[in-house]
Amino acid sequence: MILSKQLIYWYLQNKRNLPWRDTNNPYNVWLSEIILQQTRVDQGTSYYFQFIKHFPTVFDLAEANEEEVLKLWQGLGYYSRARNLHFSAKYIVEELNGNFPATYKELLKLKGVGDYTASAIASICFNEPTAVVDGNVYRVLSRYFGIDTAINSSAGIKIFKQLAQQLIDAKNPGTHNQALMEFGALMCKPRNPDCNICPLKNSCFALSKNCVNDLPVKEKKAKIKTRHFNYLVIHSSDHKTIVVKRETGIWQNLYEFPLIESDNVIDIEAITEHSIFKELFEGLSVTVKLFDKEVLVHKLTHQHIHTKFWVVTTTASGHISIPWKAIKKYPVPALIDNFLNRYKSD
Repeated sequence: MILSKQLIYWYLQNKRNLPWRDTNNPYNVWLSEIILQQTRVDQGTSYYFQFIKHFPTVFDLAEANEEEVLKLWQGLGYYSRARNLHFSAKYIVEELNGNFPATYKELLKLKGVGDYTASAIASICFNEPTAVVDGNVYRVLSRYFGIDTAINSSAGIKIFKQLAQQLIDAKNPGTHNQALMEFGALMCKPRNPDCNICPLKNSCFALSKNCVNDLPVKEKKAKIKTRHFNYLVIHSSDHKTIVVKRETGIWQNLYEFPLIESDNVIDIEAITEHSIFKELFEGLSVTVKLFDKEVLVHKLTHQHIHTKFWVVTTTASGHISIPWKAIKKYPVPALIDNFLNRYKSD
């Protein structure tokens, strides 16, 4: 309880002025938490404002079509968050009559909501004393108490959750949780924290043992997969192109140019001899040119995508039907969006 009081006191003096802290409306808090799951606060804030502007209530979000939601999400990555957000909004409206779940257990039933998000909403909006555990919380607790159990192990997840629950201020759970997370974000930073001004410096295990930079401990990540993407950027004589919707994977329901995926880097001859290329351009006059001299590397959490954009200029055809002037309305991965911002379609 002493630790909680210290953190809350620090928080009230030092907290950032963030828009979702001005309300305990569960829709707003839920939206902010989903956006910030894999996103920095400075980047996520602008997206939060966009979503609130376009979808001020859960009813508005539920009524939107998925492509509209994905387009607004474009650039944030981890698109399953947006799909789950939209799915859960429809569930709340259609199955719960628009009444937001008000308990930790009920919140867990929402698609895309796990222990952390459910705990945050339940404590902040409904004053339920359930502890949040995110990266910031892991870091503060592991350093302060000297816990070297890997935070991404099953044992570590259980230990830290139990400890966080023991420490929570039952009377002010929302403030306590936000204080602990904010302390990790601003004071007990991942690298080179300024321990000399830390209000907990006299009781921090890691500081006393000079092992601040050794904690928290994480098990090694899975090996990063390398993939090779070759996009066919079609530009017909009547200024039309082709984009297709991905059916699976992290970019599910986003649009991209026709794709040839290869085991390694391939040249123009391999592209034009590929069955996908031949099927697309059978009977048409084409010229093919590589847009970038260097292979672009798009880095995701568990994979690095080595990408080439092949601009294919061709004669008009009925199956090449999407006007280039309309291409920006489609939700696309950041990899495609970055290319479109550089490509002159005129």
